[in-house]
Amino acid sequence: MKKFLKLTLAVALVVMSAATASAQKFGRVDLAAIVPNMPEYTEALANLETYGKDLQNQLEMIQVEFNQKYADYEKNRQTYSDTIRQMKEAELQQLQQRFAEFQQIAQQDMQKMEAEAMSPVYEKADEAVKKVAEAGGYIAIFNTAGDQAGSAGLAYFDAKTLTDITAEVKAVLGITE
Repeated sequence: MKKFLKLTLAVALVVMSAATASAQKFGRVDLAAIVPNMPEYTEALANLETYGKDLQNQLEMIQVEFNQKYADYEKNRQTYSDTIRQMKEAELQQLQQRFAEFQQIAQQDMQKMEAEAMSPVYEKADEAVKKVAEAGGYIAIFNTAGDQAGSAGLAYFDAKTLTDITAEVKAVLGITE
């Protein structure tokens, strides 16, 4: 009798877990189709472009200074004493080093600025996905990035079995296409 009770209980648990598993909802969203349409994204890109142009202008100023000093050096090199020529060459090397250092720092600053500018955009998109997921009773939402499993970080997914919530997320964000 105990074995029968245990067997019945085990079968009931398997049936209940199967029923529960089929009731779970999974969805997908294409954030690559959403984020570029957000006004915050466009604003962040404009700010990044302005910042990048400022950095580029500063690099160009250093390059112009180097070119002018190099042209002067080439023009007057024959008239310089050894001491002055060495001093001018050292100055040109310092300018080249300053240019390389500034270029490296500018690239790092640009990456940092991009992360800071885009973070709120992605956070807002994530919040919209969360809102739709909670309202729809989904237990998981996958970012399918244009239905390409490789770009979504998923080895495989069957797009037909996942509910696409991209349009709902766009609506939450106020994006009309």
